[in-house]
Amino acid sequence: MLSTALPIALMLVVLALMMNLYRLTRGPRLPDRVLALDTMYVNSIALVAMFGLWLDSKTYFEAALLIAMLGFVSTVAICKYILRGDIIE
Repeated sequence: MLSTALPIALMLVVLALMMNLYRLTRGPRLPDRVLALDTMYVNSIALVAMFGLWLDSKTYFEAALLIAMLGFVSTVAICKYILRGDIIE
């Protein structure tokens, strides 16, 4: 069952990543692009975690954790720059 569901889920996550990339490049406003970038982080975490499940390796889960931390910090920094004009006060 898992061997059938994982490839389908991987294809759907890759499709979501492509749609996020479209929004990132063609977004009408800057907040739309930031939201697309944040969603790309979430989808890439899901993609890496599913690869970890498929290959039965713990290394992919650690990589997903690193992507999550970098995504959170970069999203906070970009949002702070948009709201206040600088990152470090």
